[in-house]
Amino acid sequence: MSGATQATSQWLGVFDQANLTPRYWATITLVGLQEMFEFYDFFLVGYLVAVLAPSWHLTYGQSSLMLLSAGVGSIVGALVFGKWSDRIGRKRPIAWGGVIFSAGCGACALIPGGSWFIFSICRFAVGFGLAGAVTTQNALVVEMTPTRYRTFLSSMMLAPASVGITLSAFVASALLPLIGWRWLCATGALPIFISLGVWLWVPESVRWLLTQNRFEEARREAARQLGVAVESVKLPSSVPVPVAPVPLTELLQDQRRFWWVIFTWTGIATSTFGVQLWGPTILSQLLRIPPATAAKYFIALAIMGFFGRIMFSVLPMHFGRRRSGQIQGLCSALVLLTAALFYRQFVLGWSVFALCIITVAFFLTGGYANMLPYTLEAYPVRLSARGLGLGQAMNGIGKVLGPLCLALIAGSSNMVSSKATEAAVRPAFFFLAACSFTACITYTLFRVETHGRPLNLRGEAEAKAAAVPTR
Repeated sequence: MSGATQATSQWLGVFDQANLTPRYWATITLVGLQEMFEFYDFFLVGYLVAVLAPSWHLTYGQSSLMLLSAGVGSIVGALVFGKWSDRIGRKRPIAWGGVIFSAGCGACALIPGGSWFIFSICRFAVGFGLAGAVTTQNALVVEMTPTRYRTFLSSMMLAPASVGITLSAFVASALLPLIGWRWLCATGALPIFISLGVWLWVPESVRWLLTQNRFEEARREAARQLGVAVESVKLPSSVPVPVAPVPLTELLQDQRRFWWVIFTWTGIATSTFGVQLWGPTILSQLLRIPPATAAKYFIALAIMGFFGRIMFSVLPMHFGRRRSGQIQGLCSALVLLTAALFYRQFVLGWSVFALCIITVAFFLTGGYANMLPYTLEAYPVRLSARGLGLGQAMNGIGKVLGPLCLALIAGSSNMVSSKATEAAVRPAFFFLAACSFTACITYTLFRVETHGRPLNLRGEAEAKAAAVPTR
């Protein structure tokens, strides 16, 4: 059968109907572990700043730069890796992204005391590598997962991120008083070994290879993923798309998709990272508790986010991607509004503010399980990494706006203090609630559903095929 060929659409149909194999699960495991440590490295900074801001006598402006530098890095990394991944494939960018974010986190352990600017440069590298790896990891998972499993499994791939957030909170609360901030940073270098496993084991995307007309390689990768002899797999015969490089500006050709990505990702990310990056410092100042104790609250927040990601992996199978996004934006806005109005109140001895930031993680963090694969599915394969790269770039802008909004409201030149923090909470959380509600509106206006529909290689007539009927 080695000489047999088959039209690309028919060939993909056969590949799409195959069972999940041990190689598939091994790939998912490696990518999931890498993603877990990406978010472990990223969210350590919230606990580090809670310790370093008082001891280094930092202003809100300096502390914010330490927090938002990774966000700036993720903007650049998402755009660079998105274009790179669509040009050279999925596997190599995943491995290199892992090396970069691990090295950036580990390097923070070596800087001199008080060097907040050098710290910020290292955190830029963390954001650059993280956004690059996340953009490509999820593109690979969406493309290698059969359509009948894709909605659930591609969404569940976001669950390891919540495990990483939980791990960072647990390690910070348990070990920060014992080993100090330098050794805590050093733990972030360990994922380099996972990147080696990615390089040795993870396959290339079969669908991406088809968009490059590399049919023989697609055949070999399909055989490896299915665990069968190459000779038993037919050779695809038709050319799906031109191979000519496509500039990032092609994303602008579909204005509806472009602005949907811009407003949805920026709104949700600004709310998410405003809460999670300033959260430990705000709790520490408002409740007059040490940073290690504040980190314990964020263990609960991370666990809530994990359950949220499971829920938002199941929800789209019943309500679709679009409706699930509306739920994320609306419920997040309501919880953040409650935090803004009642942040001074206590219920049965529990701070209402603490309860709100724990609860909102269920919707904000959990909703990424729907939003991220939705973005990939909404674009044709040849543009999907760049489409998600645009989303991750907006995610990076949210990582900047979230911490920055509180600093600007509090006054960036103020020292980090209880008085300045309390004065900033209400207006800052009104702003974050408005960002989440903006995402809800954008989901409502974007009438495209991808749940249960095959991925598109060409992009031809895609909007018409995926449009949600108007009722």
